[in-house]
Amino acid sequence: MIVDDEPLAVERLQLLCARLTGISLVGTASDGESALRLAEQLRPELVFLDINMPRLDGMGVARALGKMDQTPAIIFVTAYQAFAVEAFDLAAIDYLLKPVATDRLERAVARVMDRRNFVLANPAPDATPASQSWVREFWVPHRSELKRIDAELIERIDAERDYMRLHVGTRSYLMHETIKTLEERLDPSRFVRLHRSHIVRNDYITSLRHNGGGVWFACLADGSELRVGRTYLARVKEMAGR
Repeated sequence: MIVDDEPLAVERLQLLCARLTGISLVGTASDGESALRLAEQLRPELVFLDINMPRLDGMGVARALGKMDQTPAIIFVTAYQAFAVEAFDLAAIDYLLKPVATDRLERAVARVMDRRNFVLANPAPDATPASQSWVREFWVPHRSELKRIDAELIERIDAERDYMRLHVGTRSYLMHETIKTLEERLDPSRFVRLHRSHIVRNDYITSLRHNGGGVWFACLADGSELRVGRTYLARVKEMAGR
């Protein structure tokens, strides 16, 4: 299903989708309220969703769709990059910027197909809400698109004013979020906060040392060291004692 208040945008996305195999269009809506009524009737598996719409915007539609018994996959299609973080907080599969490039649309739809096939082949066991609360991936701006970063691959996170720098191997990516919010979203069994400006993946820490004056340092796999803040020392030692 396509939801967009711009007729030309709907038409263009229809034409692009017509070139793809494995999907078929079941309906279109030009505002959020109509989209929800149509979704209740048609039960689409995938919704292409604009954000800036009259009355009920795309974020409101996504929240409402997330409460349906059969929640559809959501791909946001918008001209605004600023909503990306909020979009992925709503478990969006992808976030496409207008005008949509054919290859980006293909990758987004392929991601939906892969997730659908995985879910069908691997039914999820019963789980507590807590086990489902930790973020598994981030989508960060990178050149002209948004890049998916697996949370498990992040080695360390450094605060740089209003941004967080995510380090993955030899590359790093900037993300607009506070370190406190990021800490709350990360699995505490996998990540530990060392300092008001640093979070590190537990297994990236090779050892802990102190300088004899009560100051502790975390030695990292890349050979660098980070000072452990007093506020976080007990938590770091607890991690080391697992």
